[in-house]
Amino acid sequence: MIQYTKLQHKKVLVLGLAKSGVAAAELLHELGAFVTVNDSKPFDENPQAQGLLEKGITVICGRHPEDLLDEGFVLIVKNPGIPYNNPIIEDAIGRGIPVITEVELAYLISEAPIIGITGTNGKTTTTTLLFEMLQRGNRNPLIAGNIGTVACGVAREAAEDNVIVTELSSFQLMGTVAFKPKIAILTNLFDAHLDYHGTFEEYAKAKFAITKNQDENDWLIYNAGQDVVKELASKSKARKVPFYSDGRTNEGISADAATIYWQGEPFIERKIIALPGKHNLENILASLAACILYGCDKNALEQVLCTFTGVRHRTQFVREWNGRKFYNDSKATNCLATKVALDAFTQPTVLIAGGLDRGHSFEELRLSMKNVRGVVAFGQTGERFLEFAKSCGVEEVVLAQDVEDAVLQAARISKSGEVVLLSPACASWDQYKSFEIRGDLFIEAVMKL
Repeated sequence: MIQYTKLQHKKVLVLGLAKSGVAAAELLHELGAFVTVNDSKPFDENPQAQGLLEKGITVICGRHPEDLLDEGFVLIVKNPGIPYNNPIIEDAIGRGIPVITEVELAYLISEAPIIGITGTNGKTTTTTLLFEMLQRGNRNPLIAGNIGTVACGVAREAAEDNVIVTELSSFQLMGTVAFKPKIAILTNLFDAHLDYHGTFEEYAKAKFAITKNQDENDWLIYNAGQDVVKELASKSKARKVPFYSDGRTNEGISADAATIYWQGEPFIERKIIALPGKHNLENILASLAACILYGCDKNALEQVLCTFTGVRHRTQFVREWNGRKFYNDSKATNCLATKVALDAFTQPTVLIAGGLDRGHSFEELRLSMKNVRGVVAFGQTGERFLEFAKSCGVEEVVLAQDVEDAVLQAARISKSGEVVLLSPACASWDQYKSFEIRGDLFIEAVMKL
């Protein structure tokens, strides 16, 4: 860890706890700052705050005092989920107090280079795949950010010969000032989190923060198939590596139906790849490009590609049973995510869908239902989804009680050679506390068949 001294004996406020706040507070304390933590959860119900108090950190819990900023703080480290219209944040900005997220701290103290991955979709798969490739290629990677451990916690332990692979959200990137990854990856951009950012332009601006400080010594890997991403990439000063999933090109990394190419030359045959779907091909291209820049051995990359079947709950292959292949895509809590999952398969599919009813339409899925032969629906939207499936001409539709019953029904109506896909297009909260629990129960039911 680099011994960053600019905050020594300076007052710093950590706003909001959770994992990132605790890690930031502990790191700042170690760097010699006078740390105050403010969290809305009452102290008696807040074991994280209690642990920080035992270490000598000032803790204010259960309220946000109006005069909190009168203490003379020189910096605020906020939880990424706290919006910028929060009264304390607005007050801090008005006073000229810098507001950052813990990702900025990670950069300031890290001895290891950082690979940052952001985008609307594909971040977790790209991050995980890249980590496994670098690990197989003996590049000593560590994984951090939204997946794995808090970035500044990983950076505390990282050495020069490590590389930190970091998944980054727009919320985290908005709170960066000097952050400058050695390699940045921008997977794609779609409308998302507009309740937080206000407009798509502000959302895209937040994502651009991943490359805004990069220079000619750094790399930007980006999706050249999206005009909005290409436009953002054109503003970066980094060396650029575009990826293309729709045919061979002479620049960057590209793919046609049979082959992946590096700078126009054949690199890897696609038939060895275990992970299905065009969206995953884009994730693979981005990951491969970073590994090539890092000098990983081609054989190591191929070994990962032929065995990697996806991140848990994200078009994750579970097992083959009586000729049917079961996939868990419980993370698909909206129609766009389910559309992407359906488009990944060309085989006849039995779709398991449904969940919390927010009154949203399923029309976005209509064109992607062409290979869906059967639908098993459950949850609050179960009957509504079945009506939609019938309007699409789906051959068999069944209503199930829950995800476990849905597995049994799908096993009954599916045929050998077909895919059974859990991709709910709805949140889980009508029946399950999280999409992870829903996906885990799906996996358990499939394994019991």
